[in-house]
Amino acid sequence: MSDYLLKAVDINKSFAGVKALQGVSLEIKPGEIHCLAGENGCGKSTLIKVISGVYQPDSGYIEFDGKRYSQITPLGAIAMGIQVIYQDFSIFPNLTVMENLAFNTELAAGHKLVNRKRMRKIAEEALSKINFDMELDRLVGSLTVAEKQMVAICRALMFNAKLIIMDEPTTALTKKEVSALFEIILKLKAQGIAILFVSHKLNEVFEISERFTIFRSGKLIVTGDTRELDDKKFSFYMTGREFENEKFKPSFESQGNVLEVKNLSLTGAFEDISFGLRRGEILGITGLLDSGRTELALALFGIRQATGGQILKDGSAVTIKSPRDAIACGIGFVPEDRLSEGLFLPRSIGDNIIISEIDRLTKGPSVLDRKACQAEIDKWVRELAIATPDPNNASSTLSGGNQQRIVLAKWLACKPDILILNGPTVGVDIGSKHDIHKILQRLADQGMAVIIISDDLPEVLENCSDLIVMKGGRIVATLDPGETDENTVLSHMM
Repeated sequence: MSDYLLKAVDINKSFAGVKALQGVSLEIKPGEIHCLAGENGCGKSTLIKVISGVYQPDSGYIEFDGKRYSQITPLGAIAMGIQVIYQDFSIFPNLTVMENLAFNTELAAGHKLVNRKRMRKIAEEALSKINFDMELDRLVGSLTVAEKQMVAICRALMFNAKLIIMDEPTTALTKKEVSALFEIILKLKAQGIAILFVSHKLNEVFEISERFTIFRSGKLIVTGDTRELDDKKFSFYMTGREFENEKFKPSFESQGNVLEVKNLSLTGAFEDISFGLRRGEILGITGLLDSGRTELALALFGIRQATGGQILKDGSAVTIKSPRDAIACGIGFVPEDRLSEGLFLPRSIGDNIIISEIDRLTKGPSVLDRKACQAEIDKWVRELAIATPDPNNASSTLSGGNQQRIVLAKWLACKPDILILNGPTVGVDIGSKHDIHKILQRLADQGMAVIIISDDLPEVLENCSDLIVMKGGRIVATLDPGETDENTVLSHMM
């Protein structure tokens, strides 16, 4: 009998001649928490789909629970005890918690009529597996991201799961919610359930996993015990590059404030917010999800209108009631959710880059200057190193990091004086994260004023020249990132 629950051996998979996986292998023991890491496009998702039967490998095989399989179907994988929780959780937002939990069981049992008493019992048993308390009649669409995730985990456990694969499970979670998720993962481990934890967040890999495997460009780079790993090794294995984590020091700062906020308030979100921002400065604003940090960003860009206080641009009071007002004041805004708020995903990379300056690129009443448009697109693809063979391709074809560069390009093309970024590196891999940070530092050195709003503490401590901490809609601390650490910032946040 094998010591391993899962062995994926010498897996190869190609799509239209592109090699997604090149002879990769993966081994997981029963009850083990194993991290699979790698940059976007490295082959992680392809291997997950091979293990779960969505894709068939071109060569190689899967061994699970001592049995060898050359082919697996999705239903076969579930029957074997393999469950995958994807980033979108694959749950029905228009159904209740009870219905989501009991739906698959009812289908598998072949029941043709709904018996709500039976469904409630199934749902209660599912929640009890991880001692999770949840109102069963709530619509899933009304739940927080963390609550949706717990529903997905409970549903996975209903099918006698032996291996649960979690694909980037912490992307949209706060630190508090991540801690709660890790507690659940440890409970699952205690029950003998193996966890394949897919992530590119270095601190999470160290905190939760016992062993790790890293892919790069469809190849297995390294596998081993997490205790043998450190920050530099992890970054190098992921990217093939060595990074120096140097803290940002402004090389250009104007004397006066380009932006000044005086006693700004938004009823029910934040109140009495005051700060100044100079050209060449990167100001960090951090806090928990309900701290008011996101609402402050929306108010500064006019998506939500402040109910009190003043905003001054270059010493003169301005009224910002809409994004159009903010843009006229020289303010650009990179939203936290680039997919639904920052990009037209079906449209081309080029169209997304020029959309914010469409008026300037229009000749006459309605004719685009195609030559000027192409020159602008080529410029930003080159300057921000957007990895694409053709800017006419849809934005949806790119990785998260490259999509974020498109959003940056869209605003930089407008030549803003102030750039506000809400979660600038959410969901991007470690290499793209480093590159985006360098772009922001370069912009500040060129005289732009930058605001980074993030709960990623290493991000704000390394890249900001000043740091504001918010809690309960108020500023509770103003810190020098060069003279503080994560624990100090956390003590103010909590």
